[in-house]
Amino acid sequence: MACIWRLSVLCSAQGGRAGSKAASLHWTGERVVSVLLLGLLPAAYLNPSSAMDYSLAAVLTLHSHWGLGQVATDYVQASALQKAAKAGILALSALTFAGLCYFNYHDVGICKAVAMLWKL
Repeated sequence: MACIWRLSVLCSAQGGRAGSKAASLHWTGERVVSVLLLGLLPAAYLNPSSAMDYSLAAVLTLHSHWGLGQVATDYVQASALQKAAKAGILALSALTFAGLCYFNYHDVGICKAVAMLWKL
């Protein structure tokens, strides 16, 4: 998780006004997370475990955070509104990650929950 968080911090350098180097790093980080998801989803199905649950929680939250951040950047024009939207997205992402971790620790976990849904 710390590695993913550090990647997120590096990729969001310069507060949204990233130069070409930071933009390239962000694009690379998004691709790394997407490839991680491609590998994690079948691995979670084949080997459900606590480590897999927490890895999924981290990667899914980061992937969603970056996607919603791009929506805010593209469609919210006013600077003050954009800052408020990004603060809201950060709060939503933090709550999402905390909720998924809570679910993993106090309930069955993401992998087993998906398997239970498929059994219905």
